Amino acid sequence: MDIQLKRGLLDICVLAAIKSEASYGYQIIKDIKPYVEISESTLYPILRRLETAGFLTVRSAEHNGRLRKYYHITPSGLERISDFTQEWKEIMSIYQFVVREEKTDE
Repeated sequence: MDIQLKRGLLDICVLAAIKSEASYGYQIIKDIKPYVEISESTLYPILRRLETAGFLTVRSAEHNGRLRKYYHITPSGLERISDFTQEWKEIMSIYQFVVREEKTDE
């Protein structure tokens, strides 16, 4: 898969994982894992990039004597998910065109 496409899709997956409630790194990985493999070394740069872009906020809270970072989606992050769903409709339309062409060639 094209690296830029995969990067964009992982960004959306991370936003979707925190869409309904704030979460922390390990939980985000567990939530995404049934759909796509993602490691900690991949997740944390994504989280930093999304925070810098204003799509999520971070707060630290103590949990079992350790500080844990919780990530919360912002209105801009929700808008990014909405934009993605619209973009995906166009991608699916292109996919249907490509598949149609392949079926006619057979």
